[in-house]
Amino acid sequence: MEKIKDLFSGRPLWMNAVMLFCAYMTFIYMPFDMFIKPVDKDQEVWFGFTLTGWQAKATEPLHWLIYGFGLFGFLKMKSWMWPWASLYVMQVAIGMLVWTLLNDNGPGVLVGIAFASPFVALAIALFMAKDRFREEPSAVLNKEPSAVLNKEPSTQIRTTNGEEEQELTPDSE
Repeated sequence: MEKIKDLFSGRPLWMNAVMLFCAYMTFIYMPFDMFIKPVDKDQEVWFGFTLTGWQAKATEPLHWLIYGFGLFGFLKMKSWMWPWASLYVMQVAIGMLVWTLLNDNGPGVLVGIAFASPFVALAIALFMAKDRFREEPSAVLNKEPSAVLNKEPSTQIRTTNGEEEQELTPDSE
């Protein structure tokens, strides 16, 4: 239970929800979409334009990669997630609006704005969360932060010059 608690610590609730969505898309929906869903039922939307059939099936791996990288990035709070997560979500917001305008049976611009608004809010929240997306050296090195951040330079080289042993530190030349 403690491992699960640790998995969700360090992120606000809304960011954990986005991470869980990425996990769902990576491990449940996208495998279903790629390997089980028939080609004639397949649809993918990019920037508000709907692709169907084999065109949709051909672009599914890209969506799968995006969700997989999103999951990994949120899980490890990778620094490269900023600004890319917010830009991708903003693209989804624009796509929602464009889709409602391009679709023959589309509900119109007001519904498009209503559909896009939560994604715009999420994109802004992700953009404002820049400080949360930084990798701690401790996470990379699997050590306590204080052990990594407060450590003095310890590069010491011992050479033998004849019979004389000399200790070189970064300050000496």
